Amino acid sequence: MAYFVTGATGFIGRFLVQELVDNREGEIFALCREGSRDRLERLIEEWSADGGDGNRVTPVIGDLSEPDLGLDPEWIESHRGQIEHFFHLAAIYDMTASDEMNETMNVGGTRNAVGLAGKLEVGHFHQVSSVAASGDFRGVFDESMFDEGQRLPSPYHRTKFESEKIVREEAEVPWRVYRPAIVVGHSETGAMDKIDGPYYFFPLLKRMRDTLPGWVPLVGVDLGDTNVVPVDYVAKAMDHIAHQPDLDGQAFHLVNPEPLSTVGLINSFASAAKAPQFAVPVDRTVTSKLPTALLPPALRPAALVGAALRLAPVHVALNQTIGRIGVPPEVLEHASFPSVYASRSTEKALAGSGISVPDIESYASTLWSYWEEMLDDSIKGQSSVVKALSGKTVVITGASSGIGLVTAVQVAKAGAIPILVARGAEKLEATRRLIESQGGTAYSYPCDLSDLHAIDALTKQLSEDFAHLDFVVNNAGRSIRRSLKLSEDRFHDFERTMQLNYFGAIRLVMGILPKMREQKSGHVVNISSIGVLTNPPRFSAYVASKAALDAWSNVVSSELISDGISFTSIHMPLVRTPMIAPTKMYDRFPAISPAQAAGKVITALVEKPHEINTKTGNLGALAHTLAPKAAFRVLHVAYQVFPDSSAARGDNPEARTEKVSLQKALARAFQGVHW
Repeated sequence: MAYFVTGATGFIGRFLVQELVDNREGEIFALCREGSRDRLERLIEEWSADGGDGNRVTPVIGDLSEPDLGLDPEWIESHRGQIEHFFHLAAIYDMTASDEMNETMNVGGTRNAVGLAGKLEVGHFHQVSSVAASGDFRGVFDESMFDEGQRLPSPYHRTKFESEKIVREEAEVPWRVYRPAIVVGHSETGAMDKIDGPYYFFPLLKRMRDTLPGWVPLVGVDLGDTNVVPVDYVAKAMDHIAHQPDLDGQAFHLVNPEPLSTVGLINSFASAAKAPQFAVPVDRTVTSKLPTALLPPALRPAALVGAALRLAPVHVALNQTIGRIGVPPEVLEHASFPSVYASRSTEKALAGSGISVPDIESYASTLWSYWEEMLDDSIKGQSSVVKALSGKTVVITGASSGIGLVTAVQVAKAGAIPILVARGAEKLEATRRLIESQGGTAYSYPCDLSDLHAIDALTKQLSEDFAHLDFVVNNAGRSIRRSLKLSEDRFHDFERTMQLNYFGAIRLVMGILPKMREQKSGHVVNISSIGVLTNPPRFSAYVASKAALDAWSNVVSSELISDGISFTSIHMPLVRTPMIAPTKMYDRFPAISPAQAAGKVITALVEKPHEINTKTGNLGALAHTLAPKAAFRVLHVAYQVFPDSSAARGDNPEARTEKVSLQKALARAFQGVHW
């Protein structure tokens, strides 16, 4: 059994191909333009990861706008009757695209794909349409419905309808149609490769989080219901339904059976971002009591709002307001659906497969984190950052995850060249591919930073490979949370933390210093800890190693001024990274995101201050200076409240509850402090 896929390098397409690689047998022919071949080759590497056989994917060079998709007649003839499933995904999925682009890609591309499928005599033609084909139909739109006289309010809606009509009327082979709702990122990883749908509102949520307290209520407007589904559900559902018998000639709604209100969806993401949420004082519970049903459809409130949003003066006003933060007026106009999408056929086809749409609350934070860490391009608009980093090399340790990974992605977007260093070669390569897929340049150097000889080999290689080494970010580190009482027979805990956090860090810097002296410039950023300022109990090994790095940097800073080399120590608060994930107690703690931590690193690279602290860290240091005995008594209370492990909390449920309450109180009082 062979497959032919258009749009394999697109968002839905690459996840569908992954499903085919993982679950099906046979060759997979992937159509791509010559200019997209490198991207397809990179995807083949990804499809081959984790034991997948991505080598079954064969690139086929063609063009969606050409008859027969630009394929050679000899290729068509030699593969006639050999392809069982033809998946057509290549299209424009963008409300803001021009009429001409929508026509060429969606309508013309579908006609060419249908023609090719006929010549290849494929077993099944699978068309990925959209719920947008329902236009402005009001009421329940089920999977048997298509041409209901609905108005098609945009080029996107029109071409989705017309392309589906081509399949229905012109296909010479059996066909099936899939109509996804708004497709968002992967529910488990958050992976997404474009800004679309609710993502347009994410910069606004980020600005709200950074400027307003989370408890501030904001007034919202009831914009109706919307419908979103994660891409992994769409890919899995398509793969499963495509291989079920006796379903030809049907459409399938890949939607959430329980649509959300638009404001509710935005609030889910606002909660994930720790931003203020919107309250809607006048919603459908109020307006539904008004006799609006007696009005003509064109005079009902929703229709009037939609008509107002299409007015030229309103477009101008919106462009000058929400448009400045990246929300196109067209998106606001189509943020909600007038239709309610029934999906009985889809649910019946998926029965027993275990494939279903997850609740948005279960993965909203995953989508937000991925956007903030990987897709947020706001750094490109910060001229001072771009000027300071463009063309500069930045050596980043611990670059395969957490703060290091996000820092690498962000500096690459600012035009810098991240040099990625970590122990795991596969994860480093994944980071490099990600940066290159976004248009950046990166280099990866696997190295065990607890091995001093390996560090020497690394710095020698870096000095040979690069004419300039402009920045070093010492981010790799090891954290151990264990009281001294339980460490008395574990001296290796102290040796391991010092080996990586202190000796490894200074060995790296000392190996790069000759290059920096030669170029008369260089800046080192050390990711230290708020614990150096606040001295939290149970972190004696970790805090001591970070304090040693601070002290070393402070001393050598005065020696290296004439060489143009400077240092910044960031006393980082608690960051929600893989390093703290095993400690479930931290789930209750206020913590900044890796993206917020990376923002502090960017500040250190650009402004080069001697140190970056938080208010809590400064208060802790001040308390130790002015009232050390009182400070240590408070810390002793924390020592008694926060145990070494869950098993150490005791068997008394009441005592456990009391301790949890105290933990929450102390966590709020000392935001960002490790306990």
